[in-house]
Amino acid sequence: MDWGILVAFIAYLVVMLGVGVYFFRKSRNMKDYFLGGRELNPWVTALSAQASDMSGWLLMGLPAAAYIGGISGAWIAVGLALGTYLNWKIVAKRLRKFTSVAGDSITIPQYLQNRFASKSAVVRCICAVIIFVFFLIYTASGFSAGATLFQHIFHIDYTVAVTIGALVIIAYTFLGGFKAVCWTDFIQGIMMFLAIVIVPVVAAFSTAGLSLETLGSYNNGTFLNLFADGSGALPVIGIISSLAWGLGYFGMPHILVRFMAIKNSDMIKKSRIIAMVWVAITLICSVLVGILGYAYLTGQGAVPYADAKAAEVIFMELVVKLAPGFLAGILLSAILAAVMSTADSQLLVTASAVSNDFYKALIRKKASEKELMWVSRISVIVIAVIAYIIALDPNNSVMGLVSYAWAGFGAAFGPVILLSLFWKRMTMKGAVAGMVSGGAMVLLWENIPALAGTGLYSIVPGFALALILVVAVSLLDKKPSAEVEAMFEDAQKADI
Repeated sequence: MDWGILVAFIAYLVVMLGVGVYFFRKSRNMKDYFLGGRELNPWVTALSAQASDMSGWLLMGLPAAAYIGGISGAWIAVGLALGTYLNWKIVAKRLRKFTSVAGDSITIPQYLQNRFASKSAVVRCICAVIIFVFFLIYTASGFSAGATLFQHIFHIDYTVAVTIGALVIIAYTFLGGFKAVCWTDFIQGIMMFLAIVIVPVVAAFSTAGLSLETLGSYNNGTFLNLFADGSGALPVIGIISSLAWGLGYFGMPHILVRFMAIKNSDMIKKSRIIAMVWVAITLICSVLVGILGYAYLTGQGAVPYADAKAAEVIFMELVVKLAPGFLAGILLSAILAAVMSTADSQLLVTASAVSNDFYKALIRKKASEKELMWVSRISVIVIAVIAYIIALDPNNSVMGLVSYAWAGFGAAFGPVILLSLFWKRMTMKGAVAGMVSGGAMVLLWENIPALAGTGLYSIVPGFALALILVVAVSLLDKKPSAEVEAMFEDAQKADI
């Protein structure tokens, strides 16, 4: 065991837990626990949003795709960059205003109920179910990524590795709530950025005979061909599916909640610039980790990884081979940072859905703030345990789990959120139809071999169906009330 790496890991985990303990004293009510009192500054908003967005796949899944397929693996990165920009550009500012005007909503389900001035909790409950189902899968991907890290570096049993990672994430999410999550994500975002930039640069200088000609010769001469991989030309449907990852952003509750929590909507522009610089650089470097990792290990005489699942350790391999003990530990902690920055956000959003949109809406409408906060904290533990059980299967692919959950959220919530912010004629029945059809389509597409076998990413049919049904059902439904239309107008004009 490399004690330098172990010391770096322990130091990192102690700091994260310390942040959780500090903010435990600061969370006085539900708004503090779930939105940080709407007091986030532009830097924390931007970096916490992007760190919670990228998760372990940035340092594991995407480099693995580039390692196996060469530069053609970058199509996903292109889709994500476009989606990130559009989300910040057209959704962020409006969502901050709309959630404030619509009853000072602190969760996405609550916003959708208030947006249509409905007394029924149906829409909140449907939202909560969707969040619960897909975040279980998403959180499990984080636990799985953390376990792969501990198993590969410390050679410990997979089950023990999953347990260690899960316990740390549960601890500081349970204690500190939204501010703890955002400030740890801010720190983790910086760590992820530095690590993903440093590793490919060092790998490039450490690879003997590195040249574009050499790189281009890999994978039957397709390694630097954006439109082909080792097995031949990329089908159009594959490129469309990769770009379609960008659609997911409009429906990601753990990202959208950052927009809701910024101190003032006028700060969104600054946050957008910070976020886009971070995203552009990290995505480019993530692809380079896979490409340069292939060149470096091939030059060292290593046998290439057989598939993307096996190649998910490429970042770790480069760090272990190129960096000394303690520095390697710091760089490897970036994987933990990526995992934890997403899993903690997902746990918190799911807990908010359980406590605020299930417990308060259906069971105890007069529950006190203190009671709801403790229901949320208990929910964090229960949800994490279920995700932990899912993650115990060592055959799960980090990219596969993320892909499934990403499609589910993007299809179920994306069209609904977009139209709720831009279309005054939309109705609650239209929103319900969109959420149910989008989420159901993803589940069917992923689990019916004939549909999954088409190669089309499930978010495409799911998003399209949800969009059509939101519009169709809303038009067939009676026109929104004067109160709802007035709220829509007020939100557009609000200076918040």
